[in-house]
Amino acid sequence: MIRTLTCAALALLVVPAARAQVRVNPTGVNVNMMDPTTVFLTFGGLRPGMRAAEAFWCGELVSAAPDVGNRCRPGTIFGQLPARYDLSRASGQAGFTDIMSIPTSVARRAWQDARRGSTPSFFYVRRFVSATGGRDEFVAVTCRPSAAGARTPLSLTDVRVQFEGGDDVHFVQSGEVPAPFAAKITYNGTGRLLGRWEVVLPGEDGPRADDLLTEATLPVEERGNQRRFSQVQRFSLFVAPGGGRVTLPGPDPARLPTSVEGSYLVLLRFEAVDDREGDSNLASAGAGSGLVHSGAVAGFTMPILRYVVLGDGAIASGAGVSRLAQLAPRNGARFAPDSAIRLVWSGDRMAQMYRLDVETTEGAPILRAFAPRTAVHYMIPGSVVREAKGSLRWRVAALDGAGALLTRTPWRRLTSLAAPTP
Repeated sequence: MIRTLTCAALALLVVPAARAQVRVNPTGVNVNMMDPTTVFLTFGGLRPGMRAAEAFWCGELVSAAPDVGNRCRPGTIFGQLPARYDLSRASGQAGFTDIMSIPTSVARRAWQDARRGSTPSFFYVRRFVSATGGRDEFVAVTCRPSAAGARTPLSLTDVRVQFEGGDDVHFVQSGEVPAPFAAKITYNGTGRLLGRWEVVLPGEDGPRADDLLTEATLPVEERGNQRRFSQVQRFSLFVAPGGGRVTLPGPDPARLPTSVEGSYLVLLRFEAVDDREGDSNLASAGAGSGLVHSGAVAGFTMPILRYVVLGDGAIASGAGVSRLAQLAPRNGARFAPDSAIRLVWSGDRMAQMYRLDVETTEGAPILRAFAPRTAVHYMIPGSVVREAKGSLRWRVAALDGAGALLTRTPWRRLTSLAAPTP
């Protein structure tokens, strides 16, 4: 009788513990065997004091005993999730979201392993550790090889936004229309990409790191916290199955504001869309109830496009410009004491090189740099700005092939935000 009661008591202790084990959803996904893949994962059942540790991809699993779950078999590890791709974070009361970004190197390693006769599928294993001395828990997701078609989660693996001609920064006069631009997108899966183009106006606080992620990359409770800026235009773009590349045209450039002098940021914002191949079932993971849609997930922040509206009678650089002139920053512009400063000027057709002079406002030299004749901008490093400890002034000089002075601009003053306004 005593023995029976003891076994029953032990069973009561063991069953709740088993139910409290960390789980994941989806438990298996189709992945691109030749290129990167990104998948939104939801873990649930985390107990107080547990935190996520490292994650590996491998070809085989073995028991993690005396720990819980299955871990990677030594000798079959394809790679570890790089820290720069780790966008995991806590979600809800006992949940955890993870963005599984499989790099090309891991996909190719799994493909080579399959060619040698191994099982084509491989595994993503995340380890969870306890701060209270409990056993480690290993949770595995099965990665099934595919051709990145309709059964692969819809994800973005690369996004590049540029103006026509390949410029990352564009300069226009006040009231002029900026050059057209577009986004070149590499993706997996299929579906409709929904989103909007937004502009950050001069003087507005810029986007935070989370604002530059696609909406589907964030836990569901954080998606409504992303800041919104001035909307220029919405878009809806269908991408065909099979993965590949597609070009998303930018909005009509005439809709971009150019009435106020300063620097503008163009943001590409992707919204989460319904994609059953990448949905997370919160109930199955033990992290709540309902489905989390994660179509258009990405393991990186979206790029920022910048255009500058010039003032002070500045002359835009381009064909036919022969007079040396400073373009940006404007005279008296303010800067953060620890930030890099981008100096921009118009080209002089007679110049063989340019010399940049940067001084304190009292005339103490801070920096002298030389740039080739093809250059029209120079970045003052943040370390140099910090050493200045105050306001600066700068000018640019055009030199001939022997280094003799042809012409130079007057000094322009830059005021530190740490300094009192004159």
